[in-house]
Amino acid sequence: MSVLVGRKAPSFSAPAVVNGGEIVQDFSLDQYIGKNHVLFFFYPKDFTFVCPSELHAFQAKLGEFEQRGVKVVACSTDTEESHWGWLQVPKDKGGIQGITYPIVADTSKTITEAYGVMAGEYDYDVEGNMIATGPMIAYRGLFLIDKDGTVMHQLVNNLPLGRNVDEALRMVDALQFFEENGEVCPANWHKGDEGMTASFDGVADYLAKH
Repeated sequence: MSVLVGRKAPSFSAPAVVNGGEIVQDFSLDQYIGKNHVLFFFYPKDFTFVCPSELHAFQAKLGEFEQRGVKVVACSTDTEESHWGWLQVPKDKGGIQGITYPIVADTSKTITEAYGVMAGEYDYDVEGNMIATGPMIAYRGLFLIDKDGTVMHQLVNNLPLGRNVDEALRMVDALQFFEENGEVCPANWHKGDEGMTASFDGVADYLAKH
């Protein structure tokens, strides 16, 4: 597993389902460089249990991300046909019908590997045969990417642990506050709070007030 913060987000081109049902073959995050921030998140598997709760939670807040100019994109190692099929299943039946942001199909697992969120790895047995040492699906990885294509925030949860979408929004707000004001965001910062200058005087002044 690798830390990508401060580095360029790995580039890829892969099939994806967009707009809730349209399959495209060459989806890439590169289309957003210079235009949008991107919230790119991985989930383990279609037709499972924690995953739909997360996908719907991101959809419920999609308008708030869009107001901030942020594109939300999901990814798993399932096929685009699997994504499409799950999108046809109503929410009350455990499906993800109503999800409109893109869902990338990483069937080759190369995107998951590049982002360092693969649950398991390939190895060889004593006879030289390649074997998998885990489920070979994605952990719950989340990456906030700025307009230059640089990863600014990274979070990886193990398979049973769902993420907090409000925290993802808070990180977007913190990044955009820093970009717009040049001030850094202290612990527990929320939109509307004051920042502080990255200096000893700045932190002393902030701590004196809090």
